[in-house]
Amino acid sequence: MSAHTLHSVIDESTWGRGLTAAERALVVSSASERRVGAGQAIVSVGDAASHWFGMIDGLAKMSVTAADGRITTLTGSSRGAWFGEGSLLRHAPFRYDVIALRECRIAQVPRATFEALRQSSLPFNHCLQHLMNARLGLFIGMLHNDRLLGPDARVAACIASLYNPDLSFDPGPRLDLTQAEVALLAGVSRQRANQALQVLHERGLVCLGSRGMLIQDLDGLRAFACQANKNTNG
Repeated sequence: MSAHTLHSVIDESTWGRGLTAAERALVVSSASERRVGAGQAIVSVGDAASHWFGMIDGLAKMSVTAADGRITTLTGSSRGAWFGEGSLLRHAPFRYDVIALRECRIAQVPRATFEALRQSSLPFNHCLQHLMNARLGLFIGMLHNDRLLGPDARVAACIASLYNPDLSFDPGPRLDLTQAEVALLAGVSRQRANQALQVLHERGLVCLGSRGMLIQDLDGLRAFACQANKNTNG
């Protein structure tokens, strides 16, 4: 059984550590936990923005679907990630889907609590601003990767993006990620993801196992994506 709890994902987060005792008590008393099965929607396009969401456990992807059925993955969300603040701030429905790639446990902070923290806590607002800036940087990077990188580099960049301390907790050197999940997050076919992972394995950047992979050189993964881009443009 996972040791991660609703309270721990709050207390371990940057914004949670900045709360006063009274603010923490408000969050803890109003927050709730929801379980979402693999393949099910955590959030769907058009849903009202009634909560701020955090990942206690699991793996999910944010995506948008075109009218012809084509799906574009925006990013992945793993333990410690919080999302939905943009829709809450705009007082508008969600413009994207968040789909559980495996069973997820979701923390839900009600809109009223989110707004109360925005009104009373300067540290919370600073954390929120930092989070949104980090997410903007991630999306710019994702757009860059999608347009300029080949499949091998996109897979490398996708794996490296899961190690972003501004957006989620450090998953550690062993990444419990299947080839199918890598394919969904990187926006490539499962076969192409497998080929890319073999390339990264041969270069000593990751060590593939029967379940997941060991990240051997995180800086090397990031450099591989950047170098691949230079080679493409050169």
